[in-house]
Amino acid sequence: MPPTPELAPGPDRFHEPRREDCPWCGSRRLRTRLRAPDLLHHRPGTFTVDECRDCAHAFQNPRLTAAGFALYHQDHYAGRLEDYTDRFLATRAGRRRHRAAVRALPAPLEPESWLDIGTGHGHFPGTARELLPYTSFDGLDPTVRVLTAQAEGRVEEAHCGHLTAPELLARLRARYDVVSMFRHLEHAPDPRAELRAALTVLRPGGHLLIEIANPRSAPARLLGKWWIPYGQPRHLHLLPPANLRAELEAQGCEILRTDRRAPHLPCDLSAALALALGRVLPKRWLPATAPLVAVARAADHAVAPLLRRTPLSNGYRIIARKGRGR
Repeated sequence: MPPTPELAPGPDRFHEPRREDCPWCGSRRLRTRLRAPDLLHHRPGTFTVDECRDCAHAFQNPRLTAAGFALYHQDHYAGRLEDYTDRFLATRAGRRRHRAAVRALPAPLEPESWLDIGTGHGHFPGTARELLPYTSFDGLDPTVRVLTAQAEGRVEEAHCGHLTAPELLARLRARYDVVSMFRHLEHAPDPRAELRAALTVLRPGGHLLIEIANPRSAPARLLGKWWIPYGQPRHLHLLPPANLRAELEAQGCEILRTDRRAPHLPCDLSAALALALGRVLPKRWLPATAPLVAVARAADHAVAPLLRRTPLSNGYRIIARKGRGR
């Protein structure tokens, strides 16, 4: 990627002051988990992920400012730079995962309306409507990808922006029976505010479906900065399962199910290898490395059944029901 002129003087001016306490629990017992450059686009800067020793919340520290976040994201979804996991979710295996997510909801559930937050190109709604043909699927995304999803018929209504924006939140209040977030909370500047907003647009008794990367997974610990869900500088927060469950309960939800098996994405080794090769080799040489990445992908699929049986899988899914009195 060509250098971004705004970053030429250095990226430090796009960082907020470093936090001395955990944004989740307030503890000052922090440790540095990793430091990583922009491994995907190779823009200037080094980013630090700290971890709270008390609650295990992992977060970017210092965090990018809103302007810095927008700057580092400006070309990320420009077609030729598709996100690795987004490409995976468009495959046959990705569609199987999406159908499994729909079937994980309590039966017999036939929602009238469903909002998919962070929908991107609408891969999930496009598959889910095969199982729920009478459900109206809407999509929300901060990028114009959601407009493409609408134009291609994957979502009925497209909302471009952030759910926490007051005008959007007021318009969508209590409108949906189900709200889903797939690998979305990692990007949220304030995950608690994002959860409150999601519950605001849910009707009483509605269901919240959240899938998120697991920072306590085996690949996260073994691969370090090469674990793609760290995603610096795109990912601001990584929430351990216990923290997310406790927060949902504090916001009046009933936890119906926590699943670490189905959300595991078999791409840890292959994605790490692709990032490493892209870091050290000229771009023109990368096509020749395809056989190496294919071997790593086969290894990912070989170890996936083992990781899925443990709490060390690389992702988890929580299904919660909003209290009827809220």
